[in-house]
Amino acid sequence: MNTQKIIYWFATGLFSLMILGSATLYFVQTEDIAQVFKHLGYPTHLIIPIAVAKILAILSLLRNQGQKLVEWAYAGLFFELLLAAFSHWQVQDGEIAVSLVALVLLMTSYNLKNKVR
Repeated sequence: MNTQKIIYWFATGLFSLMILGSATLYFVQTEDIAQVFKHLGYPTHLIIPIAVAKILAILSLLRNQGQKLVEWAYAGLFFELLLAAFSHWQVQDGEIAVSLVALVLLMTSYNLKNKVR
């Protein structure tokens, strides 16, 4: 296995675990997540739809079937993480690092996907 393939699968795997962990928290700790959403200024009725969208996006990335669907999944996750990072920066709550790490992993996965798969 070449270096690019190892980096791709490491980044994609770690990114997938981060997003799936986040989605799981949205389902399991809905009340706590609702407080975070309120703190960031977002409506709480979006919690479950965002969790479902995250799960579907990760399934799309891992299955890699349908190029347009995979592109939309990457784009949706990119904008979700970008807005999360901006929101945390805006309220200065010190929670921006996780979003930025996830963005780096997402961009690494995206940039290597066509070379590897």
